[in-house]
Amino acid sequence: MEVNMRITNKMMTNNMLSNINKNKNSLNTLDEQYSTGKKIQRPSDDPIVAVRALKLRTNLSELNQYFEKNIPDAKSWMDITETALKNINSAITQMYPMCVQGANDSLTADNRNSIAQSLSEFKQQIYQEGDTNYAGRYVFTGYKTDTSLIFKNNITAAAKINYNITETFTGADIEAISKVTGENQLSQYDPANPAGTTINTPSINNTHRIRLSYDNLVPLAADGELTYTDASGTTTTITITNVSATNSKAYSPDPGKVNFIPETGELILSDDVYNKIRIADNIEVSYDKAEFKKGDLRPEHYFKCTKTDSGVTPKKVTAYTIDSEGQKIQYEVNFSQKLTINTEGKDAIKHSIGRTIDEIQAAIRDVNTTEAKKAEVEKLLKDPTIKPDQTAVLEDMLEKLDTEFVLKTKVMQEAFDKGMKESKSYEETVNIAKADLGSRYVRLEMTEDRLSSQQTDFTDLMSNNEDVNLVDTIIKFTSVQGIYNASLSAAARIVQNTLLNFL
Repeated sequence: MEVNMRITNKMMTNNMLSNINKNKNSLNTLDEQYSTGKKIQRPSDDPIVAVRALKLRTNLSELNQYFEKNIPDAKSWMDITETALKNINSAITQMYPMCVQGANDSLTADNRNSIAQSLSEFKQQIYQEGDTNYAGRYVFTGYKTDTSLIFKNNITAAAKINYNITETFTGADIEAISKVTGENQLSQYDPANPAGTTINTPSINNTHRIRLSYDNLVPLAADGELTYTDASGTTTTITITNVSATNSKAYSPDPGKVNFIPETGELILSDDVYNKIRIADNIEVSYDKAEFKKGDLRPEHYFKCTKTDSGVTPKKVTAYTIDSEGQKIQYEVNFSQKLTINTEGKDAIKHSIGRTIDEIQAAIRDVNTTEAKKAEVEKLLKDPTIKPDQTAVLEDMLEKLDTEFVLKTKVMQEAFDKGMKESKSYEETVNIAKADLGSRYVRLEMTEDRLSSQQTDFTDLMSNNEDVNLVDTIIKFTSVQGIYNASLSAAARIVQNTLLNFL
């Protein structure tokens, strides 16, 4: 059986149009690839390429965030911190020769005052560096980047703000100190009754103390407590008693007692108490402070404390703790890689250096005061109208003032010696902070270099996945264009044929 198939004009036309449309679509696709430089214009063009492109673009976007934003931001923060630490170190370095000079017993009052002023300026510079900020964020205050490290203004009792501060010490923090007792005052001398003048014999009192981080503290409302833990883990509590700095027994506590001197921020230990706690692993002392000077370090950045603001209604109470792990501000600088960018103030800017400078200044004032008293007595002795009984008393007082001057000079020199040791120790502390910051900075730069390479690699991968080969595309475009034009030409010849063409 034979089957005859007839190819109609309609079939030829439909086939022709289909081929033309196919060539046209190919031409359009190649034209879009040539214009955009991309293999696909929509996911449906090639789902595999599309999925791979989305993943690569996400990865590259993250890399760009790390490389162009996070790392530069981290480097700027750390650069600012490094500059502050260098400035602090510079001030500390200048402190040492000042203390060496101050230990010279041949200095005049003006010389001593000049040294005291310079040390005060160094202290101010050190603490002010603690308020260094980057983009409005304080760099030394841990998580509390909106709170300054130091007080910007004086805080008086009228502000009704009180801090209850808990400090922790070890037996190694207990200091041996010397204090001059038996001072003489010119007010003790009565020209009308010289024989009634009380003349003291100055002496050195050696004792031990725990120096708190602040002075001018709130006196204890009742007996306070010092808690310590010995090597066996046993916790013991010792009663603390308020004693004014002007009390003759301030630096001579009774056995079993601890004197708390609010004016100076000192805990003076009796000998038996010192022998008990000198090897203690943990000594806790809690106290209140309601007044701060401009430039003082804020307690919340250093200690476990509670701030009570009674000047607002209702009363506001805020508790602060110190994280054992520290308050680390971390930036994500690479895939699953974080870097700590901050240095905490408590690790680089210590209360001890300020307290040491304050004590040097106090010792200088004591020496200058005694020197001034000597000068006044010498002036009185030169009075031609002075009587023999007055002369005898004044000469005795001058002799005692000479002793007092020698003893206070010795105490001052000890303060300067301590300043030398403290400055070297503090310089080492700052250098450790600088070294730690430097090591983190090196890791950041290594990460930056690695990101630069990764950025190039991911860009190449994305290009290989998405981008067309322009040379191949042009060749294909030219070829398809030729085919398309030929198909149009052929179609034009076929379409123009009519029945008359076959007659």
